[in-house]
Amino acid sequence: MSGANDKLGRLITEAGCSWAGLARRVNAFGAREGLALRYDYTAVHRWVRLGQVPKHPVPRLIAAALTEQLGHSVSPADLGMVDEESLAARALRYPSRANDSLATVAELGQADVARRRVIQAPFVLSALALSSRDWLLATLDGQSSDAGPRRIGMEQVAGIRDMFALFQEMDVMRGGGHARVALVEYMNSYVMPLVRRDHGPQVQTALYEAAAEQAYLVGWMAYDDGEHGLAQRYLIQALRLSQAAGNAVLGAHVLAGMSDQANLLGHAAEAVALARSGRRGISASDSPACYADLLVLESRALASLGERAQARTAVRGFEEVYAQVVPDNEPEWARFIDRAYVYGEMAYTMRDLGELDELDRFATESVTAAGQQNRARRGALSQAVLASGRLQRGDAEAAAAKASEVVRMTATVSSSRCVEAVRDLGRRLGPYRDLGEVQAFEQRARHMLGLAA
Repeated sequence: MSGANDKLGRLITEAGCSWAGLARRVNAFGAREGLALRYDYTAVHRWVRLGQVPKHPVPRLIAAALTEQLGHSVSPADLGMVDEESLAARALRYPSRANDSLATVAELGQADVARRRVIQAPFVLSALALSSRDWLLATLDGQSSDAGPRRIGMEQVAGIRDMFALFQEMDVMRGGGHARVALVEYMNSYVMPLVRRDHGPQVQTALYEAAAEQAYLVGWMAYDDGEHGLAQRYLIQALRLSQAAGNAVLGAHVLAGMSDQANLLGHAAEAVALARSGRRGISASDSPACYADLLVLESRALASLGERAQARTAVRGFEEVYAQVVPDNEPEWARFIDRAYVYGEMAYTMRDLGELDELDRFATESVTAAGQQNRARRGALSQAVLASGRLQRGDAEAAAAKASEVVRMTATVSSSRCVEAVRDLGRRLGPYRDLGEVQAFEQRARHMLGLAA
């Protein structure tokens, strides 16, 4: 941080602390944790006037000292200090209190917008099982959020939901890298501060639900943009907020996203477990679209593992449940769990099972539906699996022609998944570089996406 830290200065004044007094309190809080700190007036001067950020865990200790003085919760983000080491670890935990999750999402957002180191934090496999277990236990126990006095009405919540729909549309049409920063800034400047106030039961629950939806969408955007450690942390916090809202279906939807990410990163067994946790937390009648999505992702992961019989069982279950979907009865976030999406994902299952006729059927349906909606990201991903199917049939020229179309569509969106699909096709077509169609594909990928052959 450069320049004065006005946030910290205002909070110190509000708390009625002197700089020397704050330093003493920070030292005392550190002593409780076995730390021998020796901060004084000059250290606080550097924090406030020069904007210096002390090392972990001091931002947390400053927040604790001011929390005690002010009588309400203060986080390092409220001080203008993102405690990055602590944040990277805390964001992987499923908090016991929903307010802790709100604070963590706000800190992730600040670090995200500022492009701080935490956005490069690694994906941590062990965090998946713990968070999905805690969500499932809480869901089965029927836990929900606390309530307080009413401050705003459902009209404001409806406005937040409208913004979610707008940002979701931007993600679907233009890719996760297109509008994530704008969504984070809206979420941090308006939604999270609002949720952290006290409201009546109906409004509080609706706000937790809206916050969970937005945290999920930011996490999905980060996932699509290839920032997997950051995405994982957003998704875990979204899962906790869905519990606070008492919305098991939304929580299952978050687990679907986590399953999708785990499978993409090569953790197929964990992807199966996440999808199954989501299905155990809800029934097909709660949301046929969400339940069908979980079955799609389960089938994909099982196919990746070579579990053919189990994958086929999941496929049959998907087709039965998806036939029950009535779009008007589904929540807004399920709007794009449609034929373009689920059939495209199912095509990847068929690719890994080697069932090429089924691959063609699902992928063609997806490409057609995506084209009707002008959804270039989904069109690119489904064209990519069609191309790989052509190659599995031994038709490298047709595969390369479709691969060139994938490049064209990928160039119109900001999606690392689409870019990786192009790279994957490049690897698969590598042995056929003597063909003119393959050379044309590689040249297009270089010129339009900057990808080397």
